[in-house]
Amino acid sequence: MTLDATQPCPCGSSSQYGACCQPLHQGAAAPDAERLMRSRYCAYTLGLIDYLVATTVPAQQSQLAVEAMRQWSEQSRWLGLTVESAQQLPGASTAQVTFVARWQDPDGSAQSHRECSDFRLIAGRWYFLDPNHAIKAGRNEPCPCGSGRKFKQCCAR
Repeated sequence: MTLDATQPCPCGSSSQYGACCQPLHQGAAAPDAERLMRSRYCAYTLGLIDYLVATTVPAQQSQLAVEAMRQWSEQSRWLGLTVESAQQLPGASTAQVTFVARWQDPDGSAQSHRECSDFRLIAGRWYFLDPNHAIKAGRNEPCPCGSGRKFKQCCAR
C-alpha cells in the first residue's frame, strides 16, 4: 500500500500522513515514544518492514523474524490503532505506551492485540524494546543497545 502525503495517517492521529508518520519513515527521529509507536503501526499498514527493524532496539534487531513480519504486514487488512496511554517521566530515557491494534486476517476474522510496550531513548532516538527477544549481557557489562550505560542500569530494568 502507498499513501499520498495528504491522505489521513493510518496511525489514527487525525493528521495527514505527510505531517505525521511520513517524516519518521523517511528518517526523522520520533519526538517521543507515542509517536514512535504510532509510526510503527503505520509502517505495518504500509509494509515498511525495514523501518520496523530500524526502530527496534539495536541489540534485538538480528533476532527479528523479518519475513514473518513482512507476511503479516502484507496479508492483514489493518483496521486501526487506539493509544490508551503513554507514560514518560520528564527527562527519562524509558517510556511505556499502551495500545490496541486491530486488523483482519486473510480469512476475514477480525483480530485485536492490546499491549503495554516499552521504549528506550538511545543517543537521541526512541526505540521499541521487543518483549519477545531477550537482551543478553552481564549486569556490569556495557548494554548491547548502545546506550553507553551498564546493562543493569539500562535495558535490564
